Amino acid sequence: MRGSVCPAIPSVSQQHPALHPLTIHALAFLAFLTSCALCPRIVHGDEPSPKNTIQWGWGEPDSQFIRQNIARMEQLPFDGLVFHVQTKDQENLAWLAWGPRRFQLAEFQHAIDDLAATRFDRLTERFLRVNVCPGNVDWFDDQAWSVVQQNFAVAAQVARRTGCRGFMFDTEQYEGPLFDYNRQPDREKRTFAQYQAEVRQRGRQWMDTVGGEFPEITVLLTFGYARAQPEKQQADRSQSRYGLLADFLDGVLEACPKTVTIVDAWEPAYPYKKRQQFEEAYHTIKRKGPQWSAAPAKYRGHVQAGFGIWMDYDWRKQGWDVTDFSRNHFTPAQFEASVRSALAVSDGYVWIYTEQPRWWTNERLPREYLGALRQAKEEQRGEEKE
Repeated sequence: MRGSVCPAIPSVSQQHPALHPLTIHALAFLAFLTSCALCPRIVHGDEPSPKNTIQWGWGEPDSQFIRQNIARMEQLPFDGLVFHVQTKDQENLAWLAWGPRRFQLAEFQHAIDDLAATRFDRLTERFLRVNVCPGNVDWFDDQAWSVVQQNFAVAAQVARRTGCRGFMFDTEQYEGPLFDYNRQPDREKRTFAQYQAEVRQRGRQWMDTVGGEFPEITVLLTFGYARAQPEKQQADRSQSRYGLLADFLDGVLEACPKTVTIVDAWEPAYPYKKRQQFEEAYHTIKRKGPQWSAAPAKYRGHVQAGFGIWMDYDWRKQGWDVTDFSRNHFTPAQFEASVRSALAVSDGYVWIYTEQPRWWTNERLPREYLGALRQAKEEQRGEEKE
């Protein structure tokens, strides 16, 4: 229902001019409530929030692959994808952006040209992958931080110029312990509060840079505020491996232009099979999230809820059987049900993660799972039209 508006309702006095004024006011209030129920949920401006499935996982494509295979890729039941860009020397921006290597926009002109020459009909929800890797930058090192800012400015320009919705921002600490206070180089000299203040300022600078280059950007986060919270046996966030992530996100939110959308894409939903699990996660994102943030008003104004589903979940232990589906975490029917639930509960985005099955090259991908995703999408589209 993209672009739809609320139906116009005549005033009660126009419909029933002879009614008593008190009755008119009561009916008017009822009409107002009815009109609210008929209106779609509104996000920035007058755009309702659509429900989109995004593909991401092993086999993540680059710009050249997309250009060469777009016709076949658009036959799959996705609305978008996550991709990466790399230099002609095969340096992947996503894995090097948060480090000492300073990139220039010109190094990715070929990628911009690839996507400019690609006609997209279905895969309109495209996200450029960026990571917090290698993550070996000292928060208090202004010179090193200027390189990070430069690299994310380049990433934002690439995303904007290639018609992306924005970033898939993977905040997992694959390499450096960026958000772990107990592994910071100056933890013996600086308190947790001092690190919090510095990290929060870096978050503001990050969004000033990214939002300045791409004011309408949508940023999908693999991990948000929930990951930063201390575990039950821990006293506070200073003991959490991701404790400083909350402070970084506080700064990001404080600097957010009105047109920026942040999606907590909730990677913990990977194994979910029950709708109740998605609903509980949604409640955590929308109700508990503002309580965890130092910028609760900005949080409520910018943060939406999304979910990730890992189709071949835990395949290293369970395996990924392409013939006996009962041995997989998700059978096709269970996968379809989970996607339906995630789409119904999400504010807009559900991403399908895979490692063994490769959607774009059709490897280890049973047609039953393809059919399950297609059926879930068709049912969701039918609900959107109602």
